[in-house]
Amino acid sequence: MRIFRHFEALPAECRGAVVAIGNFDGVHRGHKAVIGEAGSLARAAGVPWAVLTFEPHPRTVFRPADEPFRLTPFRAKAHHIEEMGADILIVQHFDKEFSLRSAEDFVTEVLVEGLAAHHVVSGYDFVFGHGRGGDCDLLLHMGKEKGFGFTAVQAVVDEHGDVYSSTRVRDCLRNADPKAAARILGRPFEIDGRVEHGDKRGRTIGWPTANLYLDEFLRPARGGYVIRAGIDKGAATVWHDGIANLGIRPTFEKSDLVLEVHLFDFNGDLYGQHLRVQFIDFLRPEIKFDSVEALIARIEADVITARRILSEA
Repeated sequence: MRIFRHFEALPAECRGAVVAIGNFDGVHRGHKAVIGEAGSLARAAGVPWAVLTFEPHPRTVFRPADEPFRLTPFRAKAHHIEEMGADILIVQHFDKEFSLRSAEDFVTEVLVEGLAAHHVVSGYDFVFGHGRGGDCDLLLHMGKEKGFGFTAVQAVVDEHGDVYSSTRVRDCLRNADPKAAARILGRPFEIDGRVEHGDKRGRTIGWPTANLYLDEFLRPARGGYVIRAGIDKGAATVWHDGIANLGIRPTFEKSDLVLEVHLFDFNGDLYGQHLRVQFIDFLRPEIKFDSVEALIARIEADVITARRILSEA
C-alpha cells in the first residue's frame, strides 16, 4: 500500500481511484464495510482502491484538552487498512486552517482537482467541510455535476440491531470488556508502541516485562489482561502468548500509566522494538499487593488462567 501525506500532486497512476473517505478511528466492522465497498467498486472498474483519512483526528484539533481517545492512531490505522488490501492511503493533515474549507471547496479542490476521484464512498452519516456543511446529499449532487459517482454505505448492525461504532468500542474497553470490543472491531483491540526501558523490576522477580506508554491511545480499564503480542514486521509479525498489566503499579508506589507485557517462553531482547499488543481478555482489576511475594503468587495464577483462555481461543 502506498501512503501519501497530501492530496496534491499525486502520481498519475494514483489518480482516478475509487476513494473511501472518513476518519475510520478503530477500522471497525462498520468502517470495513465502507472501505470494502470502495474496494469492490475499484476492482470492478479496474481503477485504484484508495482511502482518504485525516490526521490528527479532528476531535484532537477542536478539543485538545480531551483525554486520549484514539483506538487507532495513524500507524495502527494504516496497518489495518493495508491488511484489507487497499492500494493507496491518503493522509490529509487536518488543522484549523483546513477546517475552514467549505464543503463545496473540499469536493472541488480535494476530490476532483486533487484526486480526480472516479467514485467516492462514505458512511451514511459522514459530514465534512466548515461547520459540517457537507453530507451525503451534497456528495451525490456534486458528483453528478463534477463527474464522479457516489455511494453511501448504510449502518452496519450486529445480531441485536446495534450499530457498530467507535463509541461502543471505547465503552467496552473502559468497562474492561475487550472481548465485546473485539466483536465490534472484528479483531482484538490492539495497542502498539516502541518498547521503553523501565525499572527492570520484573526481571528481578522472575517475570520480565516489555514496557509501552499509551501516548494517543484510549486508556482501557486498568488491570491484568490476557494478550498476544508480536514484534512489528508487517505480514511477517510472529505473535506470542502472554499477559500484561495496564496501570500505575501501586504496589511499588508509582503513578505513571504503563502497559507492562510479559511474553510466555520468550527470551529475546525487545528494547527499542516496535511491539503490537492484542487485548484478548480481562483478568482482574489493578491491585495493590501487600508484598512482592503476594504479587508473584498472583502473577503465577494469572499465567495459568491466561494459558487456559488462550488455548481455548
